[in-house]
Amino acid sequence: MSNVISQKSKVFVAMSGGVDSSVAAALLKKQGYEVVGVHMKCYNVDGCAEQDAEDARRVAEVLGIPFYVFDFEKEYKEKVVEYMVNGYRQGITPNPDVMCNKEIKFGLFLKKALEMGADYVATGHYVRLRTTIDNKQLTTDKRNKNIGQMSNVKCQMFAAKDSNKDQSYFLWTLAQEQLWHCLFPIGDYWKSEVRVMAKKFDLPNAEKKDSQGICFLGQVTLKDFLGSYLPEKRGLVLNTAGKVVGEHSGAHFYTIGQRHLGFNQQPTTNNQQPLYVAEKDVQENAILVAEENSPALYKNEINLRQVNFIDQRLTIDSSRRVWVRVRYRQPLFPATLKISRKLSAVSCKLTFDERQKFVAAGQSAVFYDGHGKMLGGGIIA
Repeated sequence: MSNVISQKSKVFVAMSGGVDSSVAAALLKKQGYEVVGVHMKCYNVDGCAEQDAEDARRVAEVLGIPFYVFDFEKEYKEKVVEYMVNGYRQGITPNPDVMCNKEIKFGLFLKKALEMGADYVATGHYVRLRTTIDNKQLTTDKRNKNIGQMSNVKCQMFAAKDSNKDQSYFLWTLAQEQLWHCLFPIGDYWKSEVRVMAKKFDLPNAEKKDSQGICFLGQVTLKDFLGSYLPEKRGLVLNTAGKVVGEHSGAHFYTIGQRHLGFNQQPTTNNQQPLYVAEKDVQENAILVAEENSPALYKNEINLRQVNFIDQRLTIDSSRRVWVRVRYRQPLFPATLKISRKLSAVSCKLTFDERQKFVAAGQSAVFYDGHGKMLGGGIIA
């Protein structure tokens, strides 16, 4: 079931040029919304965004909806690209997709759409949005923009029906005032169903492949991109025994859990098992690597910063059982969330039932209840 809200509401749909956002626009038009297509021009390295914009325009033409291009290139570079580069410079592993959603799609785009008369914005994210009043879920035909100001009305996010495509992990920063203006039309469908609908709607991009990796890089590798901002700096690669096993070109180029290390490895007579980055120190410019089952690759608990709770009632001192993921597409695992509040500051600690592998500072930890409802998230400290 899709999120039908008001048959007369105006919706600005963020159309990337891909299949998912195109089907989202088609579904909303079919449901009776006044749909406006918008392609966001953002920073792009290899020029592939030009084709994406053209694909979005062609879909809008087929659907017979107005189409605009919002130029956010400058803001995207400042708020997403520089955030990512600075994160690697500091030795953490930033998540540009989370920042893009926070600052661009549900920041600048939402603000401009509302200023232009939109009631809602919609995207092709695989996530489900539900509305409750006094903790009771509304049927989809009873939600309207007038009751959004009531304090007992809340929006709740749930993982998508298609767990392989679920993108709720990237949306944990959203607040109630943003969620109220959001629609996620494809969250209740399987990806295979979305592909079928794209053909039924005769969309010109129905066969287009899904994008992979960091969107603004295109075919450019992350290391090559970072190399244009961060200088190479030769340093040592150490194993868990403290032995030098190689030389790298800069600790800031590596991420926790990385296997394809690309460093000059010293020869060994032993049968060398694959090595993974366990720790990195950009101040000392050193990397610690470990074999696959080494305890150095695991963590039992983490602290979170910049925590956001979808339901603000969780901000009181408490301890509760949750289901967590610390990287995209990782299966959810059980943990205990400890929330501590001192004056206006809220701190959170996650203690895992079983130690978790490849936990990287700077990435997001997102937590859910046992029914797939997102409770919130934060940055791994």
